[in-house]
Amino acid sequence: MRSSVNKMYRTLTLGALTACVVAMLAACSGNDELEMAADSGEQQIYLEAQRYLENDSFDLAIRTLQMLESRYPFGRYAEQAQLELVFAHYGGREFEAAIEAANRFIRLHPQHPNVDYAYYMKGLAAYDIDGGFLASLVPTDDTKRDVGHMKEALAEFAQLLARFPDSPYAPDARLRMVHLRNMLARHEIHVANYYFRRGAYMAALNRGRYVVENLEQTPSVADGLAIMAQAYLLLGLDDLAIDTIEVLKANYPNHPNLDDNGEYTSVYTLQGLQRSWINKVSLGLFDPPEPPQFNYRPKPN
Repeated sequence: MRSSVNKMYRTLTLGALTACVVAMLAACSGNDELEMAADSGEQQIYLEAQRYLENDSFDLAIRTLQMLESRYPFGRYAEQAQLELVFAHYGGREFEAAIEAANRFIRLHPQHPNVDYAYYMKGLAAYDIDGGFLASLVPTDDTKRDVGHMKEALAEFAQLLARFPDSPYAPDARLRMVHLRNMLARHEIHVANYYFRRGAYMAALNRGRYVVENLEQTPSVADGLAIMAQAYLLLGLDDLAIDTIEVLKANYPNHPNLDDNGEYTSVYTLQGLQRSWINKVSLGLFDPPEPPQFNYRPKPN
C-alpha cells in the first residue's frame, strides 16, 4: 500500500512539474515572438499584430501594437496601429481601455478619414462596460441593473450620428439606439414598480410620466400610461386618472389593465381598493391585495 501511494505521489508530482514546464514554455514563446517582432522592421511588426488580431490573440496584439507605436511614433503604420488598438482592447474585453484609446485617437486625429470608427467603438465599449465575463454566460435582465452605461452608449452613438450621419456605422448605431431607448424605458417601469411596492405613488407617477414624455415610440409607453393612471387613482386625482385611462384605451386597447369593456382594472380602481372575499371575511388577515405591478410588452406589429 505504501509503495502504491508513493508511486501515485511521484506521478502527480511529475505531472505538476510537466504542466509548469509547458506553461513556462508557452509564456516564453509569447515573449520570444514579441522580442522577434521588436527586432523586426515597422512593416513586420505591423503584420505580426495583424496575425494576432486574426487569431483573436488580443493580449499579444495589444502589446505588439503598443510596441509599434513606441518604436515608430511617426511611421507609416502609427495612426492605423492606434486605431486598431481600440479594437484590440475591445476584443480583449478591456472596455475602459478601449474608450480611452478611442478618445486618444479622436484627440490626436480629429480629421482622420476613419475617425467615425473610433466614435462607433466608444459606443460599443460603453454599452458592454458593465457586462463583465459572467454576463456573457448567464442571461440577465440588463434593465434591472444600473443603466448609466446604457445612457453613455446612447450619447456616444448620438454623437456619431450627429457628426457623421453618412458613416457606414450609422445604420447599426441607429438600431442600437432604438434598442437602448427601449431598455432605458423598461428600466423606468421597473423603478416605478419598486416605488409602488414602497407606497411612493408620486415617485411612481413621475417615472411613468417620464417614459410617456421622453421615451415615446418605445413599447414601455403603454405601461407608462397605466402607471400614471394607477398613481393618479392612488393619489385621489380621479379626473386625471380618467383622462389618462382614455389615452391608454385609445392607443393600447389590449393592455392587460383594461377589461373587455375598456374599464381600468387593477388592485385599486375608480371604485377603490379591490379585495378578495377571503380578505374581506378574514378582516384583512389573509390574502392581502398585492401592490400594483406592470410588465406589459406588446408584440410588434
